[in-house]
Amino acid sequence: VLRVFAGAAMLTHGVPKLFGGLDGFTKMVAGMNLPAPAVLAFLAALSETLGALFLALGLRTWLSSALLTVTMAVAAFVALVGKPFGTRELALFYLCAALVFLCKGGGKWSVDALLR
Repeated sequence: VLRVFAGAAMLTHGVPKLFGGLDGFTKMVAGMNLPAPAVLAFLAALSETLGALFLALGLRTWLSSALLTVTMAVAAFVALVGKPFGTRELALFYLCAALVFLCKGGGKWSVDALLR
């Protein structure tokens, strides 16, 4: 249930970025002084979209969880650094959920389990 909910909920953040809001998101990433902001913004949006979809399905769970872990760590500890906990808590929730599935896998009701 957590895997499906976390993946589906993350899609609501990734889809708008990937399909319409990438310019604004790229500007935000550029403001963090990270290298190649256009590339990193696209990869983060892709992680929050395809990674989230794959997580919800339990498909390539290790890879999707790893991508989401990195994306949410950057969100929580770089993009939102210095912000109050209430502002950072959603990124931290997604980070913790991704870490659970990175360590435990998708479980017996996942596409990964069906493919095995």
